[in-house]
Amino acid sequence: MRVITGTARGKRLGELEGLETRPTTDRVKEGLFNMIQFDIEGRRVLDVFAGTGQLGIECLSRGAASCTFMDQRRDAVALVRKNLRDTGLEKNAQVILGDSLKELRRRKERYHLIFLDPPYDTDLLDKALKTITEIDILSDNGIIICESRVEKDLPDLPAPYYKSRVNRYGKIKLTLYRKEGSET
Repeated sequence: MRVITGTARGKRLGELEGLETRPTTDRVKEGLFNMIQFDIEGRRVLDVFAGTGQLGIECLSRGAASCTFMDQRRDAVALVRKNLRDTGLEKNAQVILGDSLKELRRRKERYHLIFLDPPYDTDLLDKALKTITEIDILSDNGIIICESRVEKDLPDLPAPYYKSRVNRYGKIKLTLYRKEGSET
């Protein structure tokens, strides 16, 4: 697993042992970053179920202003910190150990990009989407990026949020939600 482009291009990222964490495949990651490539530079990013941290690290490498990483596993948080050090991107990062849904409710700032890639076959994705819309931490014109199994039906969200794009990559689906807002 490597960083695709930016200041950390080509840097290898550590991976977690076991099957508890499922890293985003290269094909899915490339498709994802092709969709949001012009929405990263200078933006605040939130990687909610961070795992290895590869999605947030890719954003930092591409010029994101900051990224907050959350995971409930100690080994995942330790690996995110190591991957940030190894890529030289720790300066603009915050890493939080804790229950992601509880930590979401503690957020005081708004984010331009929010990644949701929880373990499959749980209700965490639906709960995270509901929490984000309730506490309204997505900036106007921001994007929520969800990774799930292709057969998982994701809900429509209340206005001003809307489902803007769904792409399939074999057995994986990426769903993008956007939040309407005034142009800045």
